[in-house]
Amino acid sequence: MSRGLSTATKKALRAGTRAVKRASSNTVTKAIKRRVDAKKPPPGAGSWISGLAVGTAGARSFHVYRPLGIRANERVPLLVMLHGCGQDARSFAVSTRMNQIADRERFLVLYPEQDRLSNPQGCWNWFDTTVIGCAFGEVDLIMNAINQVNLLYPVDSDRVAVAGLSAGASMAALLVSRNPKRFKAVVMHSGIPIGTARSTLTAIGAMYGLLEAGRLEATPTTMAEYWPSLLVIHGDGDSVVAASNGQAAVNSWAEAAGARTCASRNLQRGKRYPMTVTDFKCGVKTVATLIKIESLGHAWSGGAASGGNFSDARGPDASRMVWAFMDRQFRE
Repeated sequence: MSRGLSTATKKALRAGTRAVKRASSNTVTKAIKRRVDAKKPPPGAGSWISGLAVGTAGARSFHVYRPLGIRANERVPLLVMLHGCGQDARSFAVSTRMNQIADRERFLVLYPEQDRLSNPQGCWNWFDTTVIGCAFGEVDLIMNAINQVNLLYPVDSDRVAVAGLSAGASMAALLVSRNPKRFKAVVMHSGIPIGTARSTLTAIGAMYGLLEAGRLEATPTTMAEYWPSLLVIHGDGDSVVAASNGQAAVNSWAEAAGARTCASRNLQRGKRYPMTVTDFKCGVKTVATLIKIESLGHAWSGGAASGGNFSDARGPDASRMVWAFMDRQFRE
């Protein structure tokens, strides 16, 4: 058949074949690179150590970042970082650059990891709190990982905090509500308040601000005495999780503690997005703080430019704010 083709047509066919081969080769090369990158430790001068937590809900992998120079006979803080949907431990570490802050401030970072069998998008099932749900089983697995790290590494058990993004933020709040005495601070970045959804469908509704009535299982007395302080960070340009969720989260925390709302203050650091900061206090104690960030979408504020879709380098540095907040709670 090729005998009947013109010279121009033959050249076009050969060029098309070469283009297809190049595209195929590039696709394979990119896939191999992704697999190789997934096995590489995220940036940081210290050690990236793998582990496994086992419980009634199955097993979950986790990673521990240990900065250089931490001695076995000292006790340092621990920050638990819970990734969002579409992320894993490594990509969350790359996006937030929390390991570099841990290098500078000398604390350990624990990254529990959701598996895709438990949730195809890699989301923590924070909302599935029915009798047969898996939310509390995942809480227990994360606590098992924390307990392992406390036993194996030089952790000061009185200086433990947890932070999360999106579904990880909601799981962080659920984790603390079940184990309030184990934590000194909790940070919700772009998350949904707990108690506002009971199923996948209602969780999707909650993402868009259609919240069910939900209250924390705490009284003002217990909240004021030993519950950890809450920091909420949320962008007003978030089209995935409505910004009203951030306000609802601090309102729930503040109401449970009987806290008052303080005057808001507007801040901007360099050319980064401006933000509005509001504290909620019970006496002199800051029970909750809300940081609303102008123009920020559904992404870690101030995250690495190479951190993927859920990282926005133009926002104020959320990782620095997380450390400053938790360090303040440790000192208080």
